[in-house]
Amino acid sequence: MLPKKVTVVEVGARDGLQNEKNVVAPSDKIAFIDLLSESGLRVIEATSFVSPKAIPQLADAEQVYTRIRKAPGVRYPVLVPNLKGYRRAKSCGADAVAVFTAASEAFTKRNINMTIEESIATSADVVRQAKSDGAWVRGYISTAFGSPFGDAVTPHMVRDVCVKLVELGCDEISVGDTIGVGVPTQVDELVPLLAREMPLECLAFHFHDTRGTALANVYAALQHGVTIFDASAGGLGGCPYAPGATGNVGTEDLLYMLAGMGIGTGVDLARVRAASRFIRGVVDHELTSKAFQALEANG
Repeated sequence: MLPKKVTVVEVGARDGLQNEKNVVAPSDKIAFIDLLSESGLRVIEATSFVSPKAIPQLADAEQVYTRIRKAPGVRYPVLVPNLKGYRRAKSCGADAVAVFTAASEAFTKRNINMTIEESIATSADVVRQAKSDGAWVRGYISTAFGSPFGDAVTPHMVRDVCVKLVELGCDEISVGDTIGVGVPTQVDELVPLLAREMPLECLAFHFHDTRGTALANVYAALQHGVTIFDASAGGLGGCPYAPGATGNVGTEDLLYMLAGMGIGTGVDLARVRAASRFIRGVVDHELTSKAFQALEANG
């Protein structure tokens, strides 16, 4: 019943690095992405065209996006918060963008100072223009399994937000466990709800491993036929607006598990590991991916 092939969406260069305390030089980000491009990954999130005041770590978006080597057949989506961000991205030649909202009202207000409805209205302007320009569009739903601010999030609330993003015209929806509180039974409840509203081949999951449940949640989603998963090289990442949100599921951990299960990805684990080793030297701290740690320990 498990899928034979999975698409791994690499988010380390954007979602992974945005939470680093020390600013990573553009040249190092470019080198990191170029290494990832050599691994066989087909989707690599490159950067975000947000306000430099909001996230200084991503103030170099234009420089990074225009200088990375675009591998043939690889998609390099960029996050855009509004039309201003979209126009910046388009001027750099971006042909794949992502918009974002959340299932938690409190998180949305803290993150972007909007209600969920206001964030969807802002996204609508971006999606409308992007689709008119022929761009591919992804929609992110954060805090789909729980909020860092205590407000309740239910599967039906996630479904309602998902429906609105689908109606806007998003080509793919990534549902995120921003603070890493989700467990497999929640995945079991949520996927069938979403599958009634959109094709499974357009549904992705973005699990954080804060409490060590990310791979278990991936397995639960696989059993429902989900075939797209976000991951971050070395387990880099977090969310600057979600207290206690630590790293994403490590790309190496996901690749190791899928390979052991006989599920193809087309991604070379050794090359992802090389990219992680490079960025580890740049950020100057250990990475959280268990598979990366084990491989490094064994040479």
